[in-house]
Amino acid sequence: MANREALRELQSRLAQRLQAARTESRSASWLAVESAGQGLLVALPSAGEIFPFGRVLPVPHTQPWFAGVANLRGGLHGVVDLAAFLGLRPTLAAPESVRESARLLALNPALGSHSALLVEKLAGLRSAEQLSAEPPAEGARPPFAGPAWRDADGRVWQEIDLAALAQHERFLAIAA
Repeated sequence: MANREALRELQSRLAQRLQAARTESRSASWLAVESAGQGLLVALPSAGEIFPFGRVLPVPHTQPWFAGVANLRGGLHGVVDLAAFLGLRPTLAAPESVRESARLLALNPALGSHSALLVEKLAGLRSAEQLSAEPPAEGARPPFAGPAWRDADGRVWQEIDLAALAQHERFLAIAA
């Protein structure tokens, strides 16, 4: 019970910090999430609400990374398992401890996509002052892969452009 209360409190603090960051800061700021151990950054203006991982109804004949659909505040959203979509692992076939910390990150409605990303863990907020740019990676990268950043602890965070992701051909092609 204490774990659930702590998670609710963390989610509440993150929501308050997200709102404060949206209204106060003009510098680059991101929501940091983890999927399959990979640190990912999502620009705050493209992120929508964060929801606890709840009931997601599977949809037959879809890609393995398409987790299904969920009712989020009365709206039907397609749920994409982000780690599986990125090829970091097959699907979220994880123990309950991971599922308990998992969240659904809805895309900002302004992006025109009724989608939510299943992420395994929220890791707080990051600002440009906390990160230093990494040299661009060599090789082919999807158009939604933004720059990589390194924090003070030496951890590398990959920026994901949600607007580009929402328009990406593979992201839109959920049929198997």
